[in-house]
Amino acid sequence: MNLPCRLRDDGLDFYVRLTPKASKDELCGVETAADGKVHARARVRAVPEKGAANAALEKLVARSLGVPASTVAVVAGGTARLKTVRVSGAPQHLQQKLAQALS
Repeated sequence: MNLPCRLRDDGLDFYVRLTPKASKDELCGVETAADGKVHARARVRAVPEKGAANAALEKLVARSLGVPASTVAVVAGGTARLKTVRVSGAPQHLQQKLAQALS
């Protein structure tokens, strides 16, 4: 599986397509867009107002990877469906956790 992430010295950047106002919070797997870019699909119950959906996404990613919520932040795409989520920590370990969470 081609993971939707890029390793960094201090963690990884995780690429997500977010669907707000869903029936439950979950990571739904990986998909490839028409332009060839790979991203994870995520759904959250929160509405996309005042950053609520982004905060819910951060909590979902933290819970799925087993890391503290303070190490997860949406760094790009704050008002768009396609987002970049930065997770701080050991890059190789986070990549393994991400692979488990998306399988």
